[in-house]
Amino acid sequence: MPTRRVITSRSREPRQRFAEELQSLRAESGLSLRQLGDQLGWDWSLFSKLESGETLGGPEVVQALDAHYGTGSLLLTLWELALGDPTQFREKYRRYMTLEAEAVSLWQYSVSSPPGLLQTEGYAREVLAAGGSAGKELTQQVEARIGRRVLLTGDDAPPFRAILSEAVLRTSLRSAEAWREQLAYLAEAAERPNITLQVLTQAAGPHGLMNTDVMFLRLTDGRTVAYAENDISGELIEENRQVERLQRRYDAVRDLALSPAASRKAITQMLEEARASY
Repeated sequence: MPTRRVITSRSREPRQRFAEELQSLRAESGLSLRQLGDQLGWDWSLFSKLESGETLGGPEVVQALDAHYGTGSLLLTLWELALGDPTQFREKYRRYMTLEAEAVSLWQYSVSSPPGLLQTEGYAREVLAAGGSAGKELTQQVEARIGRRVLLTGDDAPPFRAILSEAVLRTSLRSAEAWREQLAYLAEAAERPNITLQVLTQAAGPHGLMNTDVMFLRLTDGRTVAYAENDISGELIEENRQVERLQRRYDAVRDLALSPAASRKAITQMLEEARASY
């Protein structure tokens, strides 16, 4: 039997292979980390962490790298393998992630937890653990969620509006420190020029999105799609009439919510109360 030929010296461990591919592609391009960051609009330290294997980042930065290097979907495929959880990438959700990364504006209504794009690591870890994730799977899911936050950073970050049910601000974590960090992150995010937060108080009463977390994405071709989800499943909605019906409900909820200025004050007050309580 002939000796088996070694095709590549690259690692067969998915996470390490992903990092090695990033290192190789940048070396071939002749760019420094800072130059790569400048060209793509992300902080160079993110690419350093990606290449060292410290983090996996989110789909939007990986897709940007695929486009930059002209590698098709190679890096995104390696990224998905590195995450190691195929249940996260059912076709509808995979398509949603692609659309989210390309959206020119986003807006959301959150029923009981902060939008994934605005969650801290401590918050994501506790909530995902409560849902049954543990060990390596939990770490992978936290990294995937936190990695998405880079979408809202950088000079070209799209505008994002989120309406938070008051329950979002009153459903604290078991970890008092993690909860304070989450409230502080929301307060900081509300000050960014591309992010608008509004709070819907309990006094607003019943409304059309009481049990529905929904994200709207305005795409480059002018279309709007929606992604509605609960703890069990999610649905990507692209049919115009269904999206329009959801949009009308969202607009009605927005009219009931506090103004952005009053909402910032409410979030800051909740943070102060959390700091004083522990």
